[in-house]
Amino acid sequence: MFDYTMALLVERWRGRAGAKIAVTFSVIVNIALLIAYKYGGFIHDNLSYLFPLPFERPTNSLPVGISFYTFMVISYMVDVYKGELKAQKNPLNFLMFISLFQHLVAGPIVRYKHISDQVDSRTVNWQTLSDGVSRFCLGLFKKVVIANVAGVLVKKYLDVGFDDLSTYEAWFGITMFSIQLYFDFSGYSDMAIGLAKLFGFHFDENFRHPYAAISVADFYRRWHISLGKFFRDYVYIPLGGNRNLQFRNIMIVWLLTGIWHGASWNFALWGFYFGCLMIIEKIFEKFLAKTPRAIRHMYTLILIVFSRAIFYFTDFGKLKLFVANLFSSDNPVGVGFATDLMEHVFWFVLVILFCIPWDEIYTKETKVALTANRFYQYSQPALNFIMLFLATLLLVNSTYNPFLYTRF
Repeated sequence: MFDYTMALLVERWRGRAGAKIAVTFSVIVNIALLIAYKYGGFIHDNLSYLFPLPFERPTNSLPVGISFYTFMVISYMVDVYKGELKAQKNPLNFLMFISLFQHLVAGPIVRYKHISDQVDSRTVNWQTLSDGVSRFCLGLFKKVVIANVAGVLVKKYLDVGFDDLSTYEAWFGITMFSIQLYFDFSGYSDMAIGLAKLFGFHFDENFRHPYAAISVADFYRRWHISLGKFFRDYVYIPLGGNRNLQFRNIMIVWLLTGIWHGASWNFALWGFYFGCLMIIEKIFEKFLAKTPRAIRHMYTLILIVFSRAIFYFTDFGKLKLFVANLFSSDNPVGVGFATDLMEHVFWFVLVILFCIPWDEIYTKETKVALTANRFYQYSQPALNFIMLFLATLLLVNSTYNPFLYTRF
């Protein structure tokens, strides 16, 4: 209700100082709430190292979805201030936008200007229902059949002491975490997009085959697209973008991106790591453009997989030990490692197939011909049923079903 009221005031006072005061007040209040709830304990812990504090450490309880709807509200307020959209007059419609259950817990970050027409009026037909069910089944399959299986291997190789971990096992474990993170989050996004279609909402894509990227910058144009676009439009460009102090702007954006993911220094280090990589790629942009595509793809995958270690370990002591194992472990490969590889051969093939950007390989004419094919039309429901059946089977037989991005 606070932000609903502030937006109406911004629109009423547009072009005057009152509008700037209202939008600034709204943004400060929302960011202050996010900092208090998400980073209060982190700030307390760090300040207590310097001097005793007269109050106890805040709890880590977070309002559901606060990281996502805070950014949604900020984008809404700024867009109203810039005159790119009109403030929503109906408080129930505004409440619906903020609290849409499909994406509330783990995104994508939906901007009001992208769905403003749908907030006021939606249409649902058999085609959108069919597309929504298909997309939901795909997301559930990716989450349960790929991400959860990878998660079991992650726990086996990363949630252990590193005294006996070989270099091969260390790289295998962190690769499995890279797979789990992608299919967990993209699976959730697919389910959110599919569920939204059932209600007449059309959300923008949040992932576009990131593991097919040929540079770190290309990777993050494909990964968590809604977050990247938010920081680009509301932080990077206002700071000056490519025109003024570009390297500084890149580093600020990536430090904020890292801190957004969690209240821990490892996330700040993760953001700094990617800020440095982005700057290096900008410096050597012409050289990289002449490098063979296969080499660019391989170097990108190595840098991304390595970064997952910084993302995974919040304890710097464990991170140091693990990185040492990645490059200089003398431990022999464990007996069960070969067994894990053999038992998951077909699963590895499935992972690779899902990482290939088939929609970028096919031409537009091929896609049209495929969707018009009668066999394709009849096979889609059967494929949905198979994915739903396999996912349900694994869910029934397993108690391991975490959603990684609910932590962030």
